[in-house]
Amino acid sequence: MKSFFVGRHRRNSELVLIILSGVVTTAAYVLAAVGRLSSIPANVLPFLIVVLGLFFAAHVATRFLAPEADGLLLPLAGLLNGLGYVFIARLNDDLAAQQAVWTFLGVALYCATLLVVRRSRDLEQFRYILLLIGLGLLVLPLMPVIGQTINGSRIWVSIGPVNFQPGEFAKLALAIFFASYLVDKRELFRAGTWRVGPLRLPEPKHAAPVLLAWGVSLLVMISQKDLGTSLLFFMLFLIMLWVSTERLAYLLAGMVLFMGGAYVAWTQFSHVQTRVSSWLNPWEDPLGGGYQVIEAQFGLASGGITGTGPGRGYPQRVPAAETDFIFATIGEELGLLGATALLMAFVLMIGSGLRAALGARRPFSKLLATGLTGLLGVQAFIIIAGVTRVLPLTGVTLPFVSYGGSSLLANYAILAIIVRISDEQTNRPADAPTPGRRRPRVAAGTS
Repeated sequence: MKSFFVGRHRRNSELVLIILSGVVTTAAYVLAAVGRLSSIPANVLPFLIVVLGLFFAAHVATRFLAPEADGLLLPLAGLLNGLGYVFIARLNDDLAAQQAVWTFLGVALYCATLLVVRRSRDLEQFRYILLLIGLGLLVLPLMPVIGQTINGSRIWVSIGPVNFQPGEFAKLALAIFFASYLVDKRELFRAGTWRVGPLRLPEPKHAAPVLLAWGVSLLVMISQKDLGTSLLFFMLFLIMLWVSTERLAYLLAGMVLFMGGAYVAWTQFSHVQTRVSSWLNPWEDPLGGGYQVIEAQFGLASGGITGTGPGRGYPQRVPAAETDFIFATIGEELGLLGATALLMAFVLMIGSGLRAALGARRPFSKLLATGLTGLLGVQAFIIIAGVTRVLPLTGVTLPFVSYGGSSLLANYAILAIIVRISDEQTNRPADAPTPGRRRPRVAAGTS
């Protein structure tokens, strides 16, 4: 009874927050149109109805399929997605139309994931199937005919009129594999019975599957010149290994390996050298490699504290403003206050995901929620740090905000699994079925 009232309170709060995020998104859409065209768009009311209707459908799915889940996750995703759409529409109407379709499909995938994945622990038994799927998706862009090279990176697959990045879905499959395998072998990884000098490592036969998955994924990403995703996979593996074993030595060793790998990448790949040079001193090549960074810095500076106003800036001067540099666009037109609000939304989302991980009762669910939340957090940090010159630019998308169908679909699937884990942390027995799922019958005479 207590969990019922908690769940109803969370769902009611979620509904209010969804309405608020829809109103904020619509207000930003109107202001951007007024700033750009000096007139209120005629489709304001239909836009509000579509936005609210879309996320209301996701709310209804959550209310019936995950009634006791955290009430912040879905509204925050809706707010980030909505603001991202507004600024994509402000930059490119054609891409905005495509992003609207991807948003619809993303919300549909969110609902479908909640419907199919009724218990997070059911994913654990598919670890090796998901490993093969993840590695297969990573290799797919290297295949002839269907593999495509865009902007110097061979990370795209083109099948007829459909283009997508399979690596976005591979990270979800590999995260589930890592969580399942590391939980199963956590004591072996924690004890480290194989001594190599001063280090205590797990036996090679136990470490081989997870190291193979990690190594192959990194090699494939490097061969595709997609070092941003390579860094994301590395950090995913390192976070999950550290959390599952609680051994600081693994974290320190991983950081040493990261620095060594970064140095090798800098010496071997010309595009990495270009990005590092643009990071350290973009004025060395202001019309070439440093152009994006310089224009983004000018845009952020012109935004000041309160911004130039939606539709009143010049973010189109930055190449790839709707993908890699969407944060610079938001910082220019909404200023430091708007950019900080965006960061706070990500912090709240990450905090909600980690709260779900802390409350999970099964080790697999706990580690999976940590890994998936880490994926969203690290990805947001990497791209925002690249735009603000804290780190070299890596080219990953800003979750839920940047233009990109593959990224949006994968992030909604990740969100649904985190919501499912959050729903399971209530007072329901660990093996109790989710509401709407029948308890399996037990044949007579069995125990």
